[in-house]
Amino acid sequence: MPLVAELNSLGFAKPPADTRVVVAMSGGVDSSVVAAELAREGYDVVGVTLQLYDHGAALAKKGACCAGIDIHDARRVAEEMGFPHYVLDYENIFRDAVIDEFADSYLAGATPVPCIRCNERVKFKDLLQTARDLDADCMATGHYIQRKVGARGPELHTAADPTRDQSYFLFATTPEQLAFLRFPLGHLTSKAETRAMAARHGLPVADKPDSQDICFVPGGNYAAVIEKLRPGAAEPGEIVHADGRVLGTHRGVIHYTVGQRRGLGIGGLDEPLYVVKLDVEARRVVVGPKEMLSTRIVPVREVNWLGDAPFNSRAEWRLAVKVRSTRPPREAVVRPLSDTEAEVELVAPEEGVSPGQACVFYAPEGTRVFGGGWIWRGA
Repeated sequence: MPLVAELNSLGFAKPPADTRVVVAMSGGVDSSVVAAELAREGYDVVGVTLQLYDHGAALAKKGACCAGIDIHDARRVAEEMGFPHYVLDYENIFRDAVIDEFADSYLAGATPVPCIRCNERVKFKDLLQTARDLDADCMATGHYIQRKVGARGPELHTAADPTRDQSYFLFATTPEQLAFLRFPLGHLTSKAETRAMAARHGLPVADKPDSQDICFVPGGNYAAVIEKLRPGAAEPGEIVHADGRVLGTHRGVIHYTVGQRRGLGIGGLDEPLYVVKLDVEARRVVVGPKEMLSTRIVPVREVNWLGDAPFNSRAEWRLAVKVRSTRPPREAVVRPLSDTEAEVELVAPEEGVSPGQACVFYAPEGTRVFGGGWIWRGA
């Protein structure tokens, strides 16, 4: 019988030295540890960092990936570990694929999640193609999510550490992309393990703080970014109760999100009121009692399905779903309307379900991720 070559840690039947892996390096501790660990194991590592926006304006901004200081940090790690590192100018691609849609979605009253679009349209599309062009066997990232090989091929699973799980932001990963991607940190049970690995390698980013903001939104000030991208977007209008009463004025719909309670400037009322709708065309912020935020029917489109059987092969799927990244999965019935559209019925109503957010599908039990879609306003 012929000998079967043993698989290396990335799943290839050849020595690490003969396995080229492109590592997407943001300059943070997670992707730096991935690159360093793979280099230590003897892989043919190539580090790639994306310049996603004008880093001259971002040099003074800490805590966001791909700013000027982060590019510098990624380069230092590559020098320390002795593998090549490239910086690719993706500013135009990033603006066209992510920033412009973010601005337009916000102006339309949605609550967009640009990090998902960045993974879908930039990192796992253009960068992944670049990795193939470099004759890489695979591309590795520092995301906290697991890739497991099942009976029908690679599957997406939640991270071992639920507090670090990034599956909500990676639901749009396709089966073809999943075949080429690797997530070496997904099995770790705490961020402390990652930092300890960085310290063992003597990496200069071992104690670097985690990124908290969307990379191109300094300090989380969405409205300021939208006003810069779309001058004149912050036009004032009325704050209106759902029963029709005009309660006050606002300084622009872009300053509000569905579910917001604080900062409405309509104090002195008997009941607590929440933003329940943004009427962009009429420039109105509609407010109402908390119960108006409850939703059971969630329409989704652009569905990316990661199940074994075709999405539209059943009338309904019993799954668990997340309608926001910070919430746990909840029991739901997903009814396909086509290969890419569905109606999601939540068993228990959720508050603050907003157009522009993702609805991510999970197995009712276990860790498998079944994809998901984008919530839109067709309900």
